[in-house]
Amino acid sequence: MSAYEHLLVERHADGFATIVFNRPAKLNTLSIALRRELGRAVDELEADPAIHVLILTGSGRAFTAGLDLDEWSAAPAAGAWEHDAVAAIERFRGPVIGAINGLAITGGVELALACDLLIAASDARFADTHVKVGLLPGWGGSVRMQQRIGPHRAKELALTGRFFGAEEALAWGFVNRVVAPELLRAEAEALARQMAANPPEGLRAYKTLLNDEAGLPLAEAFVLERERARAANVGVTREEIDARLARLRRQGR
Repeated sequence: MSAYEHLLVERHADGFATIVFNRPAKLNTLSIALRRELGRAVDELEADPAIHVLILTGSGRAFTAGLDLDEWSAAPAAGAWEHDAVAAIERFRGPVIGAINGLAITGGVELALACDLLIAASDARFADTHVKVGLLPGWGGSVRMQQRIGPHRAKELALTGRFFGAEEALAWGFVNRVVAPELLRAEAEALARQMAANPPEGLRAYKTLLNDEAGLPLAEAFVLERERARAANVGVTREEIDARLARLRRQGR
């Protein structure tokens, strides 16, 4: 029996795990109970030394349609911040792949943008509809949207609240790649295997470096890279490099 009511958690022998939002009748909306489970699942996977990469996806016809508004009267804005789904995802230090299998709406867009890269099914559809209901994003969506596609395109999507499809998302750089729906999980898993084949400490360190550089002026980013490289590379021996390369050759990589 699953330890979760609203999630499916799958561990793979190749060093990655998949979390599936599993409220298909409610378009996988992010209820408080689901967000609590998400935080617990991420913490368990982060603590598992065999798991180095995480895939997020949804069951049915949605990735997630955002917050469960049926709970808004009982726990409005405070409920969103008390159980922050993006903050939960950010506690996983390895790469996070979003496999967008259908609708990603409002809070679902924010959660998608918090992933390190996105693969979308060709029938995926996105919309940031905060403006339509008089709300503002609180999980970093406005910041990440501008970083991902630039301020002018972000303003178009944010201020209209319109839907956009997978091909437009690809053309604008919102997602990394688009595949047929039946290939989505396989594509995400293949990418996760490629990443998980690398030394886990390197995955985490490189992801952290890229994240920390993202908000810096160019000159400061160069300095940060040099500082991190000096600290990380000085302890790596030629024997360790050769051993890692030999392991990759044995795996045919």
